[in-house]
Amino acid sequence: MFLYEKNIEESVFLQQIRLIRQRLMAHMIVRDLNGLADFAEVVEITSALAESAIAAAADFYHARLAEVYGMPRDASGQPQQLIVVGMGKLGGRELNVSSDIDLIFAYEQEGETDGAKSISNQDFFTRLGKKVIAALDDVTADGFVFRVDMRLRPFGSEGALVCNLDALEDYYQNYGREWERYAWIKGRAVYGPEVALSKVMKPFVFRKYLDFNAYASMRDLKVQIQRDVVQRRLSDNIKLGRGGIREVEFIAQLFQLIRGGQVPDLQIKPTLAVLDCLAARDMLPAEDVAALKQSYIYLRNLEHRLMYIDDQQTQDLPDSETYRGYLLQMVGNADWASFMAELNIHRDRVQRFFDAIFKDEQSDDLQEEAALWQGTLSVTEGEQWLQQHGYTRSSDIVHLLQQTRNSQRIQQLPEQSRRRLDQLMPLLLREASQQQSTSPDTALIRTLDLLESICRRASYLALLAEFPDALALIVKLCAASPWIAQYVSAHPILLDELLNKQTLFKRLDAAQLKIELTRHMQQLAGDVEAQMDAMRHFKHASVLKIAAQDLMTALPLEAISDDLSALADVILQVSVQTVWQNLPFKHLEVPKFAVIGYGKLGGKELGYLSDLDIIFLFDDDAERAQEIYARFAQRINTWFNTLTNAGLLYETDLQLRPDGNSGLLVSTVEAFNEYQQHKAWVWEHQAITRARFVAGDASIGAAFEQIRHQLLCQPRDMQALKQEIADMREKMREAHKPKADRFEVKQGVGGIIDVEFMVQYLVLTQAAQYPELTDNIGNIALLQRCAKLGLIESAALAEQVADAYREYRTLIHHAKLQGQEAIVADDQLQAERAAVVQLWQTLFNGG
Repeated sequence: MFLYEKNIEESVFLQQIRLIRQRLMAHMIVRDLNGLADFAEVVEITSALAESAIAAAADFYHARLAEVYGMPRDASGQPQQLIVVGMGKLGGRELNVSSDIDLIFAYEQEGETDGAKSISNQDFFTRLGKKVIAALDDVTADGFVFRVDMRLRPFGSEGALVCNLDALEDYYQNYGREWERYAWIKGRAVYGPEVALSKVMKPFVFRKYLDFNAYASMRDLKVQIQRDVVQRRLSDNIKLGRGGIREVEFIAQLFQLIRGGQVPDLQIKPTLAVLDCLAARDMLPAEDVAALKQSYIYLRNLEHRLMYIDDQQTQDLPDSETYRGYLLQMVGNADWASFMAELNIHRDRVQRFFDAIFKDEQSDDLQEEAALWQGTLSVTEGEQWLQQHGYTRSSDIVHLLQQTRNSQRIQQLPEQSRRRLDQLMPLLLREASQQQSTSPDTALIRTLDLLESICRRASYLALLAEFPDALALIVKLCAASPWIAQYVSAHPILLDELLNKQTLFKRLDAAQLKIELTRHMQQLAGDVEAQMDAMRHFKHASVLKIAAQDLMTALPLEAISDDLSALADVILQVSVQTVWQNLPFKHLEVPKFAVIGYGKLGGKELGYLSDLDIIFLFDDDAERAQEIYARFAQRINTWFNTLTNAGLLYETDLQLRPDGNSGLLVSTVEAFNEYQQHKAWVWEHQAITRARFVAGDASIGAAFEQIRHQLLCQPRDMQALKQEIADMREKMREAHKPKADRFEVKQGVGGIIDVEFMVQYLVLTQAAQYPELTDNIGNIALLQRCAKLGLIESAALAEQVADAYREYRTLIHHAKLQGQEAIVADDQLQAERAAVVQLWQTLFNGG
């Protein structure tokens, strides 16, 4: 169809194929609208035009590229050709007059071109594919030829533009999804060798035996069609709406997928030919097939007329009176009412056949739940069921279920995952309705978010579907904590841990954790990326176990913080070992280096989202020690803060090092001691009351503890220190003005910071006389110790403040699990706040 001279200019070639398309389409439209061409002629000519344009572009640019790079050949020297696979209606030679063309590019064998400027076959055909797409798809002054869609290729838009047949076969054997199987029913080579392609793809599309998966996938597709109609309001779309073109095509594809492996006659492309085969083999009554064909042709002709109006791919009936007038002229109806009556005759017929073929029987006791999820209940019926089972936002839940079903994530699931999800959702609806810790609505929404995150992993869906008690646990945890739901959603691999009840509720053993993590890092030695991901998985799994125990058992606050802090210790210890081993510039087998923890890490009071306040010390006389350990410390910081596919390890804060952000990243032990003795601010001495050795060289850790002890036990001017701490606290309050009628647990008057400042004041002023106050035992224990030493005159008040501090931290823990800030109404926690304020007044204003 497309003839051109060998040496024609590219611009002329592109102009010619566009002009030919315009002339041919104009000629065909005239024939069609005047009754001179039937449906078969229109789709055949349009398909032939597309194939000819593809061939012309591929031939034209192949020759141009070969002049530069030589002919692509395989290892044995055989020339290679681009294979262009036509999918959808192009593959079935039933292309719409203004349709996109769905293409996949391939070639037979790897190799390289034989020119002086040789490139790989992959590179050659990728360049050729891009040229072909642009030749057809680019809009110039002369218009376009065909819109090209390449999203059906392996791995979709993220995949390589072209792949060899071995790679194509590997993809569909290992990664091919059910919707791709359906798409490939019509797939055929419209350019290049068909035989080689068919050999690769036929086993994927047409299964040798009938099996449960095939039937289940067909049932899922039926439900999917119904969902589309309800969710997307497609009553005016003659392709996707009820009784539309797709339902006829789907009837044909159903028989092809189920019986195509046993009946080779069904391994054909055009929908009408498949329907004829079904009648010939008595798979469907001949009269039903005749009626279906009549309605299909009517709908396809109508589809073409919708596209003729603006040369756009559309199947929606027009809204404007002008466009309706155009359409009525083309279809020959006197008015819109008569047209709709005729259209509905065909749509009702198709819908009737479709529903008859796809009968679905739900026999178990979750029939109503399944119907609700699948969208086969009416909105009113769905809302009534939800209300009867304790849901309070029935309208929102119905909408959410519809939205979820129709989401891209769900629609693109493999057949097995969709089947598992459909099996699981009725169970979820029932289980969520039985939650008492929160509303069924909340339980469902949170768990549904989780399921959407893991739905691509069929094994996880299978576990939850097959073990209802595991699902019940997931629902309970999600209902109790949106943070857990989000945490598992972000790291779905954690479900393996969560489902193992033998380890889920067992307290963490720090020593055993360190052994396990060290062994894992050694197994992955040499692969830094794998080590980083593995350590993140390890941390996430451990945090999830702690959170589950927090919610499902009676562990006290101190135990939760101890476990979170011990986990951070282990990760820091193993990280120091692992990062050092990965350094190419290390000068020792074991570094003379230590990590010191401050803040919540130092005080063993970590929460779920706490960052790590740390500094780095070293004690090494090597010539380049400062440089080496500075680079080492930077690597550790990067190791923790880098966001990988497995998430973040911890955020670190290094501001407490000597001279803060302007200081060196690492300090010698001697320099650190000198700074603390002569340059440090009072707030830095306050901070060191909670500091401790965490990881690295134990001798450096011991040296730090000695410095800390000596520093805290220095005599101080009590009045001067009292005033400085009080002034500092007042400045903090000015910087954190409380919200009206709200109490911020951490910053508010009588809150956590007030307690911490009082303990730090007591340590700094009294440790010279009472060295036992330097023990890093946490604020609650230190308050109790101060009371025993008589430093707080009222033991009862000290206990009340300790209880308040515990209550505050508990509230912060729970707020984190709920994804909220630790802020309460101003009339809450009055007794706790009063106790803290009373002690503050006694210490700072009472002399």
